[in-house]
Amino acid sequence: MSSGPRILLAVGGGIAAYKAPELVRALKKEGCEVRVILTAAARSFVAELSLASVSGNPVRSTLLDAAEEGAIGHIELADWAEVVVVAPGTADLIARAAHGLADDRVTCVLLATRAPVLWAPAMNTNMWRHPATVANLATLRSRGAETIGPDRGELACGWIGEGRMIDPP
Repeated sequence: MSSGPRILLAVGGGIAAYKAPELVRALKKEGCEVRVILTAAARSFVAELSLASVSGNPVRSTLLDAAEEGAIGHIELADWAEVVVVAPGTADLIARAAHGLADDRVTCVLLATRAPVLWAPAMNTNMWRHPATVANLATLRSRGAETIGPDRGELACGWIGEGRMIDPP
């Protein structure tokens, strides 16, 4: 049994999603219990089976899964989490959360949780600096969310700049 906090990792659909299994492993090494949810786009970048293997828990990615919704699965996860970590926090996911959308499992959980939410943004430098992204992050922060990163470095597009998701510890 883990002794650390219960962490719900919400994986957004960006190339930095490849870091998610390493992040799960690092959190578990610190004694955390980790569960993982994915956006549909995240499934293009990281395999659910990999995340289930390293977390030791089923991975959830669909909102209306008949096997889970009898227990209102997104509410159960929102209540279970002591901390929600969104990594990578893409520009799209940040915008949807800031505007209160609830169109997938991740955004429904973000609306339903009362746990602290920590965002690890990851996107192209121009997207990171865009006034819409700046405003969306300000909205999330005004609601108590925190951010870690992004780092400056080589981005997936080949640029060097700010927008790289921080590396797991």
